[in-house]
Amino acid sequence: MADGLLFNPRTYDPAHFDPETRRLLRATVDWFEARGKRRLIEDYRTRAWLGDFLAFAAKENLFATFLTPASAGTREDQRWDTARIAALNEVFGFYGLDYWYAWQVTILGLGPVWQSGNADARARAAQLLDQGEVFAFGLSEKTHGADIYSTDMLLEPYTDADGAEGFRASGSKYYIGNGNAAGLVSVFGRRTDVEGPDGYVFFAADSRHPAYHLVKNVVDSSKFVSEFRLEDYPVSAADVLHTGRAAFDAALNTVNVGKFNLCTASIGICEHAMYEAVTHAHGRILYGRPVTAFPHVRRELADAYVRLVGMKLFSDRAVDYFRSAGPDDRRYLLFNPMTKMKVTTEGEKVIDLMWDVIAAKGFEKDNYFAQAAIEIRGLPKLEGTVHVNLALILKFMRNHLLDPVDYAPVPTRHDAADDDFLFRQGPARGLGSVRFHDWRPAYDAYEAVPNVARFREQADALCAFVTTAAPDEEQSRDLDLLLAVGQLFALVVHGQLILEQARLTGLDEDVLDELFAVLVRDFSAHAVELHGKDSATEAQQAWALAAVRRPVVDEARSARVWDRVEALAGAYEMAP
Repeated sequence: MADGLLFNPRTYDPAHFDPETRRLLRATVDWFEARGKRRLIEDYRTRAWLGDFLAFAAKENLFATFLTPASAGTREDQRWDTARIAALNEVFGFYGLDYWYAWQVTILGLGPVWQSGNADARARAAQLLDQGEVFAFGLSEKTHGADIYSTDMLLEPYTDADGAEGFRASGSKYYIGNGNAAGLVSVFGRRTDVEGPDGYVFFAADSRHPAYHLVKNVVDSSKFVSEFRLEDYPVSAADVLHTGRAAFDAALNTVNVGKFNLCTASIGICEHAMYEAVTHAHGRILYGRPVTAFPHVRRELADAYVRLVGMKLFSDRAVDYFRSAGPDDRRYLLFNPMTKMKVTTEGEKVIDLMWDVIAAKGFEKDNYFAQAAIEIRGLPKLEGTVHVNLALILKFMRNHLLDPVDYAPVPTRHDAADDDFLFRQGPARGLGSVRFHDWRPAYDAYEAVPNVARFREQADALCAFVTTAAPDEEQSRDLDLLLAVGQLFALVVHGQLILEQARLTGLDEDVLDELFAVLVRDFSAHAVELHGKDSATEAQQAWALAAVRRPVVDEARSARVWDRVEALAGAYEMAP
């Protein structure tokens, strides 16, 4: 029963993709399986650089096939296909976040290149990919973080002996993945001779250039999260990717493309950890009984399982909106911070629930779980932290809840198409004008499922809150209160896409009902949190308590879902 919902290397066959995509995904799984668990964990513990993995990826043309848009490629199978990119994210997460990270920051490094009109730079990037090179995204800085308004990477205009105009770049970047090995680093800076946003520049640098100085790896990990410094680095016209406001837009639009990958990496981590946790708990005897015979253990593992299923359903459906996006359909701009914040924090909850069950086993050095428990923490924090994404999500709340418009239904998108709009998103502004389809039909389709109906009551209550008790002008500056509201809204969006995907895939209604029982509890908990905020008005406090609901309990349903969880015991174990 579980094989259709969770990734299992023993049975994995992504038949919905074209033959070459299927071959590459399966070849990647087989490479990791042949490597074995002992080597996987040892490389993680010793912080070994990923040379063997990158050699495999180069041999198979893995990155070149998956990350070269059709417009820059030379082979028919090259395209930027968000669906298969998401599938590979999940595989990498399943075997270790270090592997995913090298791939992820390559995606970020390519973002400004593929958005650029610089044909020479695009051709150079495609050639480097074919050679098996990795890429880096030189945006954040030690002093300013990702505050790109304040960059201290300075470009001084100069003219060489032949009369060619260019720049000399000087400055430092911090938290830059692959900065030790990138064939091309997309670097954000500003001109010294132009004030304001018109002075921004994105340019391509080479980590092997003498003027590029690698300072250190700032983390204790195989992930090389570098600090580097440029000193009078020569930037020719052929190196310039974007100038002015287009450079600023390229930075934010790259994040829209690349940070989406956080969700499926989180899913892969949780899946591998769940096989280990359930197998261990099922075989452990305490007080003469299997650990899984205890009611609280069953609840925790079942909650972890349905939360993980919800993560997958939401992320899979979000892929469809990314692939169907266009100038008149920018709904993906909400679903992107949702994947970065909501899905990844769900991943933390999944790991915590399982860790409560397996306890000391989760620390043992010979298990995948020990690294999963560490790595899962990074994903919600790799893009601006949870509160930044919640604040972004709030920008869409009124339009999404109260002012829907008609859109043609978005189908499941597994077709072998190039998602070229992602590299021509246009100006990174106007979020308040993004419109959405009506969220209610997704819930209406499952009104007979008790906990979906119960959660729908809470969603309707949130609409009433927005119209009758929304934060006033003074409260709108109280981010602490606003974040509690954002959590409530995020749950409604989370539930919507879960339901859409459930209908498209024919998800078992027992699993769906059990999942929404969890979401009902979550909504109630965030409502209570809102009630306790210092600045909450009496009307908001009253609303919060009135929005609390108890899930519909069905012991027979819960037992059937537990059967699915129990079936995971022994379903997968990585070879030694």
